[in-house]
Amino acid sequence: MDGKTIRMSRILESGRAVIVPMDHGVSEGPIEGLTDMGRMVSLVEKGGASAVLLHKGVVKSLSTAPKCGIIVHMSAGTKLGMDKNRKVIVSSVEQAVRLGADAISVHVNIGGCDTEPDMLCDLGEIADECDATGMPLLAMTYARGKNAAGTPEEIAHVARVGGELGADIVKCPYTGDIRSMRLVTDGCPAPVVIAGGPKCENDYEVLKMVEDAMAAGAIGISLGRNIFQHARPDLMTAALRAVIIDGISAKQASSILRGYVKESAVGHLTVAMH
Repeated sequence: MDGKTIRMSRILESGRAVIVPMDHGVSEGPIEGLTDMGRMVSLVEKGGASAVLLHKGVVKSLSTAPKCGIIVHMSAGTKLGMDKNRKVIVSSVEQAVRLGADAISVHVNIGGCDTEPDMLCDLGEIADECDATGMPLLAMTYARGKNAAGTPEEIAHVARVGGELGADIVKCPYTGDIRSMRLVTDGCPAPVVIAGGPKCENDYEVLKMVEDAMAAGAIGISLGRNIFQHARPDLMTAALRAVIIDGISAKQASSILRGYVKESAVGHLTVAMH
């Protein structure tokens, strides 16, 4: 066992990921669901999240240490900026170690952004530093820019970039169907988790997307809005966890959102399904 393996075990469960990213405050401000960060971290932790993904200032602001894994996000850019696709490095692996992080994440946009070379350089250098310090690296890779349409082939390409440059886990959008998502997971040398994208109105749609992504070889999720903007973030996390870790169907997991909840001995949600 080495440090990276031990830390990976803290952000994954049985090799699978139920990651809830809540880094949106930098890019978008205090949006719905992310005003009381301590409360939201507690809710998704109760639902069984394997890790939460936060900026360093939020980690420092928490009054109680999360019982799940902590991923510190090192990239930033705002919707008010001249180039919304540009991400700059705003922290360090050393700072993440000081904060007690179990992993770090870096965001890279590929597809026509003028600063794409800088983001690729940052990713490669940080991957080397993570290897040197035993810190797992999650690369968020997106096909965005004037040359990108977000096709399955482009998603497979950018995921491959993340894996080739040294990420331990690669995050990318779901392609839309199992067959095309296989292009992504088969072609990436690192395990893949899917992003959630915009908030969906239909819970089953989210659960089915995740079920299909797992069938296509993904190891789990890094879903934000569809969890923290849900009416019951704890139950939505529990339902997604049931699909990813317990292997139940999206249809079965939907009943969790109609069930009743009690505390289990380990602090996760136990749901009686009707």
